Amino acid sequence: MSDPGSMASGAAGSAEGPGDAARAPEQALFPPAFSVSEIKNKQRRHFMFLRWKQQQRKEKLANKKKRRKEREALGDKAPPKPVPKTIENQRVYDETTVDPNDEEVAFDESTDEFAPYFNRQTIPKILITTSDRPRGRTVRFCEQLSTIIPNSHVYYRRGLALKRIIPQCISRDFTDLIVINEDRKIPNGLVLSHLPDGPTAHFRMSSVRLRKEIKRKGKEPTKHQPEVILNNFTTRLGHSVGRMFASLFPHDPQFIGRQVATFHNQRDYIFFRFHRYIFRSEKKVGIQELGPRFTLKLRSLQKGTFDSKFGEYEWIHKHREMDTSRRKFHL
Repeated sequence: MSDPGSMASGAAGSAEGPGDAARAPEQALFPPAFSVSEIKNKQRRHFMFLRWKQQQRKEKLANKKKRRKEREALGDKAPPKPVPKTIENQRVYDETTVDPNDEEVAFDESTDEFAPYFNRQTIPKILITTSDRPRGRTVRFCEQLSTIIPNSHVYYRRGLALKRIIPQCISRDFTDLIVINEDRKIPNGLVLSHLPDGPTAHFRMSSVRLRKEIKRKGKEPTKHQPEVILNNFTTRLGHSVGRMFASLFPHDPQFIGRQVATFHNQRDYIFFRFHRYIFRSEKKVGIQELGPRFTLKLRSLQKGTFDSKFGEYEWIHKHREMDTSRRKFHL
């Protein structure tokens, strides 16, 4: 038997006219201890969650407008804007962070494996190769990579081991060896070995986009030597990786070509982009992406040239031991 009170209230609710609905408040007022997860009905729970998110956005926008009006009213006396909290500015301090004025770091860099390049004693000469029997996407990626790295040559392996390729590269005065690995026809790894004495870095590669897959891309790159930008490589390990990338490109970029290769490190992910400057006027400058683009994640850094069996590693990424905090970065 139904409750008469509930029936009366239901009838009264159904008898409300459109004028009553218009006078109802637009925002749903949720109690402070409200929890959407307590609603049993799935559709009702999803609907209430959307209304709650909408109310949160409106409150946030109203508070933002209120703060802006207060700052305009105070003028020069307004307090400085608070710095938003991000993972980057809350990064856990790394004891290996490099001080630009550190004499020990300067001495190590003057005697490391890349010193001949930075002392202009060698000219970069790069060999780009692949894993055995590369597929079409990997082949096209290597060809496009050779167009943005000056003085680079593509060689496709046919069952030849890297240990046999490296002595041939050294005898032919190659300074670096790049190996593109693939899995299921998709490039997924990059091995960069500096010759003749190393080091060798192994990266995981992801988010590969060829030129034809990039929207609003520019024309084909020219043969001018590009400018190189290295962002946010702050630790000793990051400096070593950054110097490896810098040694791939020749000295004295040709600025007339307006091309720039960028290696941007963010949260230990290295984003590569290749752009061209577009001068729209004397004061306005834009950039136009040329491609290709990809993302790298360092997996290991090995002393000497590539040696998977007896190689000595300077650094290995150990997921369970090193990824305990989201605010801890190594590069």
